[in-house]
Amino acid sequence: MKTTTSTVVQCEHCGTKNRVAAAASGVPRCGKCHNPLPWVAGADDETFAEVVEQASIPVIVDMWAAWCGPCLMVSPALEKVASEMAGRVKLVKVDVDKAPKIAQRFTIQAVPTLILMKNGQVIARQAGAAPAPALRKWVEDALTKVG
Repeated sequence: MKTTTSTVVQCEHCGTKNRVAAAASGVPRCGKCHNPLPWVAGADDETFAEVVEQASIPVIVDMWAAWCGPCLMVSPALEKVASEMAGRVKLVKVDVDKAPKIAQRFTIQAVPTLILMKNGQVIARQAGAAPAPALRKWVEDALTKVG
């Protein structure tokens, strides 16, 4: 199994830099002030199960491609939602060109396609870019429906 990576995230509350693993149990929290940190990771064919399906919180999966203009435009909005909902959701970016098996498994026909998963199951899906407030409403509405 391929080892997942980690990123360094600066806490919005106290400014401390924290290492956040792509896959872990629980929710990432600041080592100094203990506030939840935004959880943004990448996954591919080899790491998808560990990073997405085994996550302890709901996951927004961003199916994107480097050549896709709307994908690049929606990325900051998704990161804003992940930051605003720190501790409640995880954002995982999947480059469909580098993860063809995952793209095929989810029948990705257009990018960006967003998939919201909870406990390894798809609970909502939408294609196309949207502004951060619309994305946050989509996530919150879907999470409310499944409890």
